[in-house]
Amino acid sequence: MYHCTVHFHYAGLRQKAFEILKETSPFEHFTHMFTHSSGPDPMQEGQADVILANLREMDAVETVQSLLAHKRPEAELILIAEKGQIPLLAEYLPKIKDIWTAPMSEEELRFHIRRWQEGYRQEKDYWQTSQYLEATINSIPNLIWYKDKSGIHEKVNDSFCKTVNKTKEQVQGRGHAYIWDVEQDDPACIESEREVMSRKETLVSEETIQTGEGERLLTTYKSPLYDLDGSVMGTVGVAIDVTQEHFYKQEIIQKNHTLETIFTTIECGIMCHTLDGSHIISINQAALKILGYESLDQLYTDGFDMVAASVLEEDKPMLRASIQTLKEVEDTVNVEYRVRHQNGDILHIMGNIKLIEENGELYYQRFLLDCTAQKLQEQQERTEKECRQMELIHALSIDYSLVCFFDLDSAKGTPLRIADLTDPETAEIFTGDILFQEAMEAYIERQVHPDDREMLLQACTPGHLTQELTKKPTFYINYRTLIDGEVTYFQVKAVRAGTWDETHGAVLGFRNVDDETRKEMEQKNLLEDALSQANRASKAKSVFLSNMSHDIRTPMNAIVGFTTLAITHINRQDQVLEYLKKILTSGNHLVSLINDVLDMSRIESGKMHLEESLCSLPDILHGLRSI
Repeated sequence: MYHCTVHFHYAGLRQKAFEILKETSPFEHFTHMFTHSSGPDPMQEGQADVILANLREMDAVETVQSLLAHKRPEAELILIAEKGQIPLLAEYLPKIKDIWTAPMSEEELRFHIRRWQEGYRQEKDYWQTSQYLEATINSIPNLIWYKDKSGIHEKVNDSFCKTVNKTKEQVQGRGHAYIWDVEQDDPACIESEREVMSRKETLVSEETIQTGEGERLLTTYKSPLYDLDGSVMGTVGVAIDVTQEHFYKQEIIQKNHTLETIFTTIECGIMCHTLDGSHIISINQAALKILGYESLDQLYTDGFDMVAASVLEEDKPMLRASIQTLKEVEDTVNVEYRVRHQNGDILHIMGNIKLIEENGELYYQRFLLDCTAQKLQEQQERTEKECRQMELIHALSIDYSLVCFFDLDSAKGTPLRIADLTDPETAEIFTGDILFQEAMEAYIERQVHPDDREMLLQACTPGHLTQELTKKPTFYINYRTLIDGEVTYFQVKAVRAGTWDETHGAVLGFRNVDDETRKEMEQKNLLEDALSQANRASKAKSVFLSNMSHDIRTPMNAIVGFTTLAITHINRQDQVLEYLKKILTSGNHLVSLINDVLDMSRIESGKMHLEESLCSLPDILHGLRSI
């Protein structure tokens, strides 16, 4: 049975409610502890399991906002409020456990407190029951599943997922064909489940399941599942995968003579002994060698009693208990244990034990496989991985001014490095044993820029960091600090620590990236300015060429027009002379325009030089008029 300590925090004026709460006896397996504050107290509220707030003579909305902001997500909030205050709290009701309307008599208070206690105990009882169920079905090596009427798997255990080589997310919510990698559901399986639901009885049968990897032989136990109204809503199934056992049985029958020949030479240790372990029926040399003996007599002399004396003392009870679990013929169990040889060497043994019957007598058949090399390789790989992780953490400790280690499961941590760059206030926050949430909230409130506080607060929670580090081994967050009116750019980096599959440890490093960030911003601004200038130059060039096309057309029209007139008036010498002068003027103007176009290319290549010279404005205007 579980034990639960409940931390009550009473916020508000101390009245009869607090005294009655303290006088109330806790249920069995529960312990109560109490704290009190006349108003909101973030530190106490952040540690409490239950907050009882008396809103009378307090600003209801402001007080509730503060309580919701500082309490832990799983903590319960109960309010004592007058009727007139309750409508003001409408938007916060989903986050409030209960509201007790004041004023109340002592009997009403005791009733509310006792009713809350019963509800709280039911929640904990439900948690324990759920934990028992999950632990039970997932520790069973057999396949367990729950299906609805249409054959959809609503829940499966770990052994089921391991057998079909899929995750629970892939299996739950899917049908037979997808799970077993076949084109359609098995008619025999569907029929047996239909029979279970119609007869409302448990059905035991052997089923041959077609899978994408071949056939599997299962011994299944299927029973009906009932709805609240007593109707059948689905089935629950338990299956033992006897494919391998069946295969072994056939192989033993077909190749018994061959196995007898191999028995004495095979590298795998094989031995058979009676149920009480007093007599060894047969044993090969490989088994003696694995157990550390030269002969069977030496094994007896050392005190064999179902378990060899060379097995480590701490592994003997487990090995003996595993053997004793075999009750029926063909039952089998796999167990891993260690033996110590006389020279001190320790071997890791993978053993398979099977209860078999021959000539009416029962005995244990045991296979022993030396997997020491594999274990050493796994240990070496694990050590190398941990070394690489430690090197990364060490490198992080060198580059970052503030480095801390946190256990994301317990939200506790310790500092690894606090450099001189860290101000005294920050150093004080991250000194000694650190509570992750409190330390981050204090640091963010004290130093982080107001515009970045909410972002950093959401990103730096144990749950969010665990989620991000599960996806990848490192996680970065950039933010700004505001100290004495000066804005500085910072970065926090999170790195996995230890064996992530077993524990969720992380190292957090805080680094000043102000110089790098500002240089990047400066380079970005320079690039934007250069792009803007290039766009303006391109636009100016386009406008110039557009205008120039119109300017060139004007003198060209004049040249063509006056040339035509000169041809038609060839007999009038004075008129022709005037036309030729205007043609010359237009030609000169056209040459000037062409020079301007050429000047554009000289400007772009940087070869253009401006020169000042005298000019006659009347002559320029006269020339334009003539054109």
